[in-house]
Amino acid sequence: MPNTASYRVVQWTTGNVGKSSVAAIAGNPTLELVGCYAWSDDKVGRDAGELAGIEPVGVTATNDVDALLALKPDVVVYNPMWIDVDELVRILEAGVNVVASASFITGRNLGDGRDKLADACQRGGSTLFGSGVSPGFAELLAIVAGTACDRIDKITIAESADTTLYDSPDTERPVGFGTAIDDPNLPPMAANGTAVFAEAVQLVADALAIELDEIKCVSEYAQTTEDLVMASWTIPAGHVAGVYASWQGIANGKTVIDINVRWKKGQTLDPDWQLDGDGWKITIDGRPTVNMQVGFLPPQDMIENAKTLEDFFVLGHIMTAMPPIHAIPAVVAAAPGIATYNDLPLPTPRGVVPTA
Repeated sequence: MPNTASYRVVQWTTGNVGKSSVAAIAGNPTLELVGCYAWSDDKVGRDAGELAGIEPVGVTATNDVDALLALKPDVVVYNPMWIDVDELVRILEAGVNVVASASFITGRNLGDGRDKLADACQRGGSTLFGSGVSPGFAELLAIVAGTACDRIDKITIAESADTTLYDSPDTERPVGFGTAIDDPNLPPMAANGTAVFAEAVQLVADALAIELDEIKCVSEYAQTTEDLVMASWTIPAGHVAGVYASWQGIANGKTVIDINVRWKKGQTLDPDWQLDGDGWKITIDGRPTVNMQVGFLPPQDMIENAKTLEDFFVLGHIMTAMPPIHAIPAVVAAAPGIATYNDLPLPTPRGVVPTA
């Protein structure tokens, strides 16, 4: 029998990922959008559907947090670019569950912020869960792949992407893009800017039930040999246009988990990194060794209706938005606290098959 349960949802922010969340919630019969938080004043008073680029949904965006919490939703879908601990504490201690895409997997990078969130969950009887496409969904695939093995020596998740057309300097500069290749501050930037992948390493280690001696980041950079002009910014020659970061979980002196990303821009890199397509290569070295190549393509209707290359960027936003949304039933049913994929049943993609 189909699952017809309806969960009352408040959407938190309507940026790129938030827009895809609103559209997905509005189109899913198992979910009911009852409120929408507007981060910027110019969005207050506007219909959430309008903000998401779809038909009006009859829900007006507001920045009145008390009013949104008074709706007593089952869950907040939390999609800011970065996590705000105090904001989340306010939501969780009000008894509202949260599924987040805002650089959150376990919260261990937050220091005492994680304790504040865990305490808020206990006070409110609520659950906090974080995911996204990478990290998040990619690690779930690797964990599932590992269930075919009776011995695992190493798990590697290698992401590669040409991000030339991805126009988000606010998120790319912190990892090193656009920095002079000889800048003395460059070496730690990839580690600082991709720190959430350390949480992803811990997620996989927890799934394997192993203790890690350490989690470390190894980084490399490539420079553009010519000025690289993009939609909203330019990377001058001699500045970083390629970033590689490998987050490694070490146990007994060996790397048992390696989650790495290689991102490049333009065609004038030095060294000239060659990518094996966009997506992930997941390798479970063990008995048996399991290889997975994961890529993403637009559906035919998107290909037919797209007017520019930018029209395809929404796929990345959808893939980031949907793992938290599909976890909603399990998160609502979970015990209070911070939950990861290791604490929840396998999510299922309900309410997404067209009925007409």
